[in-house]
Amino acid sequence: MENVSGILQRLGLARLAAMVLVAVLLLGFFAFLIFRATSPSMAPLYSGLSFEDSSAIVSQLQSSGTPYELRGEGETILVPRDQITTIRMNLAADGLPSNGQVGYEIFDQQSTLGATSFVQDVNLVRALEGELARTISSLARVRTARVHLVLPKRELFRRERADPSASITLGVRGTLSSSEINAIQYLVSSAIQGMSPSQVSIIDDSGRLLAAGNGDQNQAIVASDMYERAIAVETRLRTQLEELIGNVVGAGRVRVQVSAELDFNRMTKSTETYDPEGQVVRSTQTRELANSSVGANNGGAVSIGNELPGASPANGDAGSIRDQSSTTEETINYEISKSTETQVFEAGSIKRLSVAVLVDGVYVDDGNGAATYQPRTEEQLAEISALVSSAIGYDAQRGDQIEVRNLQFAERPDLAAVGTEGPGLFDFTRDDLISAAEMLVTLLISLALILFVMRPLLKRVLEPEEPLPLADLTADGSAQMTPDMAIEAANGAAGPNTPESPDLMGEARSQGEAKTRTLAKVGELVSEHPKQASVIVRDWLNQAA
Repeated sequence: MENVSGILQRLGLARLAAMVLVAVLLLGFFAFLIFRATSPSMAPLYSGLSFEDSSAIVSQLQSSGTPYELRGEGETILVPRDQITTIRMNLAADGLPSNGQVGYEIFDQQSTLGATSFVQDVNLVRALEGELARTISSLARVRTARVHLVLPKRELFRRERADPSASITLGVRGTLSSSEINAIQYLVSSAIQGMSPSQVSIIDDSGRLLAAGNGDQNQAIVASDMYERAIAVETRLRTQLEELIGNVVGAGRVRVQVSAELDFNRMTKSTETYDPEGQVVRSTQTRELANSSVGANNGGAVSIGNELPGASPANGDAGSIRDQSSTTEETINYEISKSTETQVFEAGSIKRLSVAVLVDGVYVDDGNGAATYQPRTEEQLAEISALVSSAIGYDAQRGDQIEVRNLQFAERPDLAAVGTEGPGLFDFTRDDLISAAEMLVTLLISLALILFVMRPLLKRVLEPEEPLPLADLTADGSAQMTPDMAIEAANGAAGPNTPESPDLMGEARSQGEAKTRTLAKVGELVSEHPKQASVIVRDWLNQAA
């Protein structure tokens, strides 16, 4: 204990405080590193949650003992990254998150015993609304969704029946395109019997009308759909042409612009064609008629007796003449071959294409390490034009146009950087970048702590302490002496050294006596002031070292 107390007294209060501070900082720093290395990496489990879903999920996590963190006033819940899949599966088994909607599980939670038909109908509507809202919320750009259905019931003794309708409120991320709006309309109308897409009205959380739902197709949406279809055709052709020509002239050395004019008129055309050469006998009808007549031969004389009824000719049969004739009629019916053709031309066909292709020239090394520009030949441009014509299905009758031009680009290609290398060693993912950033921040903090805190403290602890002056008064009032003062006092007690003495033996004897008296005096000083003596010896040792 005395040694420890002596060591503490020699170090002093300032050094002890510095050593304690350094130790505390080191322990805290290493504890932080250990905690950071052993603590699990947190990742978002769900974001954009309602307070009801957040409360239910937190209760489930607490009951299972899973660590979690809340961010954004409870809208985001973070859990260990390696447990996200398992936790989501467990929560899905419990129907979480429900996004504030009740689905078909309402029939599992309620007893149907004693429930009226009205309650069952209301529960069915609630279940349909909840399931549709969940399905719509699963879309990438949709953050929240609420669905309201109107399902009219057919009344007794009435033939008319109102069509069902739906109204949807969406919380979106960004802006929904017309194709996404149409997709939501068709999704809801397909889930409800008897509902048409035009009966679904949609608004966003800012109150902007996305779909009217007034029973007629929204003309703005139809026009936008036609425009997007044209843009899709142009984009597809441009991408194909740039990829095709880029393999010839080099990546980034070609620019393609395509203008597609589409026909959005729907037309039905019917054609009937008769072939006169393709005659076929359908039916034949033949009819024969025979006629006979008898006349008197009286020389042409006419008398009253001949004209009376029942009168006979004057000379009997000798003078009669008999006439006979026959007629044959034949009717043949022919069937002429006929072909009927009906053509339906749907909207969206290409009426006309205009393609503009701009290619860069060739860069050749001039021998001095610089690249010089050279335009492409007409043969190369003709080959590129032939490739473009074949790729787009060029049709001169519909008025297609193709222009291929060779002009120098403003930016020259970096020939050394062009390549088709796959993912390299430094192709990091988002998680890798986040982890690297955390490690870099920790390293910077560690270096700052070592250089600006620990290093000055250690330097202060390790620097030698100034010797205490022995001329100061001690606590009991006695005088303290420095080492030089002690040697001078010892030399003074031994008397002056007289080098003029001719007796060498006497001189040596006097020097020995002086040294003896000096040692005795030093011993007395050490016995009287042991602490100061130890400080003096330590300083001598430090100076010798």
